[in-house]
Amino acid sequence: MSNELISVKDVAKNLAQNRQYIFKIMRRLDIKDEKIKSSASRGQKISFITNNDYERIKEYLESSVDNTDTTQVQSNGFGVFYLIQLEPEHDPGRFKLGYATSIEERLRSHKTAAPLSKVIKTWQCKLLWEKTAIDSISHGYERLYTEVFRTDSIDEVLERCEAFFKVMPTI
Repeated sequence: MSNELISVKDVAKNLAQNRQYIFKIMRRLDIKDEKIKSSASRGQKISFITNNDYERIKEYLESSVDNTDTTQVQSNGFGVFYLIQLEPEHDPGRFKLGYATSIEERLRSHKTAAPLSKVIKTWQCKLLWEKTAIDSISHGYERLYTEVFRTDSIDEVLERCEAFFKVMPTI
């Protein structure tokens, strides 16, 4: 039973997390996935882990939740949307948009690649809003990477973020 496999997609769904965050936890816990072709994914290889590893991830999530941290994602899929300026001094127009369950953890991970990065602002957000927010806010800016863009005015980006979240329901 403990060696039975569960897809990482199902792990994420069961634990109300996004897959990228589950993969991050897997790396942290040194959990290796097994890629297997699945008829459910039209013959594509998808990642599976053992039920024992699933339980380790579940325990990790339960032990790492800080109830005093309002940026931690709740089981209902809420977190924060952030605007991070990656190189404020050297390239002030380069910014990153995204969703995080913990902005402190996200900024810490970004600082390994961009040590001078700083959070401009965060907004309460549902995970489901992330892609729409990014598409709306970044429209017309130069895309450098998946969620990294360049602008002539970081203030304009901040204004677009404010405008987007002003029309969204209060969480």
